[in-house]
Amino acid sequence: MQQLANNNTITQPKRPRRFLKTVVFLVWILVLLLIFSNRQSIIDWWKLQNYSPPTAISALATDSTMTDYSRRVFYVNQPTLDKENFVKNCPNNRKEQSIVLGCYHSNQRGIFLQKVVDSRLYGVEQVTAAHEMLHATYDRLSQSERDRVDAMLEDYYKNQLKDERIQKTIDAYKITEPNDIVNEMHSIFGTEIRNLPPDLEQYYKKYFVDRSQVVAFADKYQSEFSSRTAAVAQADQQLAELKAKIESANVDIDSKQVAIDNQRAQLVSLREADDIATYNASIPVYNNMVDSFNNRVRALRALITEYNALVERRNAIALEENELVKALSSDVTPINQ
Repeated sequence: MQQLANNNTITQPKRPRRFLKTVVFLVWILVLLLIFSNRQSIIDWWKLQNYSPPTAISALATDSTMTDYSRRVFYVNQPTLDKENFVKNCPNNRKEQSIVLGCYHSNQRGIFLQKVVDSRLYGVEQVTAAHEMLHATYDRLSQSERDRVDAMLEDYYKNQLKDERIQKTIDAYKITEPNDIVNEMHSIFGTEIRNLPPDLEQYYKKYFVDRSQVVAFADKYQSEFSSRTAAVAQADQQLAELKAKIESANVDIDSKQVAIDNQRAQLVSLREADDIATYNASIPVYNNMVDSFNNRVRALRALITEYNALVERRNAIALEENELVKALSSDVTPINQ
């Protein structure tokens, strides 16, 4: 006998189409939020797809111990290292107050570094690269993070900064670039000050594996200038002292010459008066005066020799300093730099 089909089977109701649309919508919202929150990383990734840093540029990133993040920011700006492009892209660099030779174009539009070939200034390129990279990273800070960082920088500047050179640098920026003071502090403090407060040290770890290496570069080539400046200043002080001694010796010699002339005239008078006894008694006095005069002249000649030798040494140091300044010049000439 044929059995009847069981019509009492319970079937699962279909989910409403509206629910599926809601899920899809939420997924898209999540995707868009992820894209928005990571938009800068995505933009960086896209910009670096076909970028391969020149060996010199990657060496600067390595020497200055840039982290993966700061290296990426550095490369996104496709930095150049030469002289001609530097002059063309950084026409206002002569206004730069710090010991760096570079410029950053805001909104991640490029980093330009001047090439320096003088071996005595080794390190200037590394410090400049780090300095301009910090400008680029500062440009990326959110407003809340920038406010936090600005507060740390300003607190250090007002209460703990002791370096006179950097204080003068910041003071100069107050005149030439009053709207970028904290931005410059951000780059200068991070690359030129060895010991910073713990909160700033922690902050800069985002950009440097070993920040002290960058500061060591800055100290080294800055000392090439400061040591020579100090040597010239010391020589100038010594020259002033020697000049005073020479002038005093000249006055003394002139006085002794007058006394000798007077004594000689007296001797002539005694001899003409046939006062032989007094004449003979006066001869030793005259000879002592002549000996004293000659000794003073010899001492004066020694002072003049010392003065002239010191002038030569002083001018040689000043010439070296001028050569270093010229090596950092952004002027381009076809033959001699």
